[in-house]
Amino acid sequence: MCAEKIQRFLMAIVLTAAMFLFADGQMFYAMILQTLVIVMVIVWALFDFCPSLWVFKKVFGKCPQKD
Repeated sequence: MCAEKIQRFLMAIVLTAAMFLFADGQMFYAMILQTLVIVMVIVWALFDFCPSLWVFKKVFGKCPQKD
């Protein structure tokens, strides 16, 4: 798998974990997880830099370009 796909799966897993924490009534931990994801997406949007994607590209490599 390549970095971009792994990063998308990781974001989905973290958001799912936050959803389960909300459903379980653990609002504090759910809010922390959601806040981390929101901050990461805002940093990515403002600076075109995603720290997790940067690390994953170093470890797993980029996805091949589609035609």
